[in-house]
Parts: sequence; C-alpha cells; structure tokens
Amino acid sequence: MTSGHTDARVADAALLVRYAAGDDAAARMLSARLSPRAYAHAYRVLGDTAEAEDVTQEAMLRLWKQAAQWDAGRAQAATWLYRVVANLCSDRLRGRRTETLDEMNEPADRQPSVETRLQNDARYDALQAALLRLPDRQRQAVILRHIEGLANPQIAEILDVGVEAIESLTARGKRALKADLAAQRDALGYQDDTT
Repeated sequence: MTSGHTDARVADAALLVRYAAGDDAAARMLSARLSPRAYAHAYRVLGDTAEAEDVTQEAMLRLWKQAAQWDAGRAQAATWLYRVVANLCSDRLRGRRTETLDEMNEPADRQPSVETRLQNDARYDALQAALLRLPDRQRQAVILRHIEGLANPQIAEILDVGVEAIESLTARGKRALKADLAAQRDALGYQDDTT
C-alpha cells in the first residue's frame, strides 16, 4: 500500500472516530472526501443522477451508523463505502430489470467545439449504454477497475469475491464491451484499429 493510501486510510479512520465522539465537522470533512467517489460509482453503475444521489446518501448514512463500532484494522472506510454502494446499486438494478434507461446527458465541464462535444457525448452514451447491458458483477468490476482506477484486491474486497474472479469479470466485461461497441466504431469517430 502506498504512503498516500495509508495516509488516506488513517485520516478517514480518525475522522470516523471524531464523528463517533460527536464532532460534526469531522462528518462534513469525511463526507467531502468520500461522497463524490460514492456518487460517481453509483452514477456509472445506475446511469441515473437521482438514484445515484439516493444510493450515496444511503451509503453515507450507513457509514455514520458504523462510526461508533469502526475497526480501522478491518477495512478502509473508502473500500467499505464502495462495497456498500456496490450492494445498494445491485439491489436497485434487481428492482428495475424491466425499466429502460432514459436519454443521458453528460454535463460539459470544458469548452470544446460543438462537434467535439457531440462526439464525446455520443461516445459517452454508447459506453454507458454498453456498460448497462453488461451483467451486474461484470459492470461493477469494469467500472471499479477501469473507470474508478481501483486495484483488483480492493475490488475483490468490495464485491466480496476472490482476486481471480475479479480478473475474470473484468476480462469478460472488456470483451463484451468491445464486441458491443465494435459496430459503432465509425459512427463514434474511431478510425484506426488501435483505439
């Protein structure tokens, strides 16, 4: 584990202890650190801002309820939170098997040309739609590994499976995404074979 990860783990654990002792400022600081990551993961898995916000809020509430019994030696707060988010997302996905995803809009955070924005939006929409067609566990493994940038052992802990299972899930997920998106390469502006 790198020094940055160790520092973050210690800081998160210290904030949880302070919150459990009644320090509301510690709760705000920990929320500022962890909520954006929880929301981003939930949004990527669910594809819906309102549901992602609900999942994030529920996950943070569960973290606050755990604060008094928190064992920093057992789990990292961020890893624990990702696991809770993953489970809440799975529950929601099971509950909406028959629903379809409405059109998604990616907020623009830079000022590229209109053409570039349209192409990026089309690529994002195509990827999001392809992600939503993956089986739940593959989707979560691919998102946690390739979008969130987590290591396989962390993902294994979050999804409560072995590292080998994560490697298999991500490999199958990537193959399925590639096959799903292959027919759209030209329309999405991917011209060479290396992209």
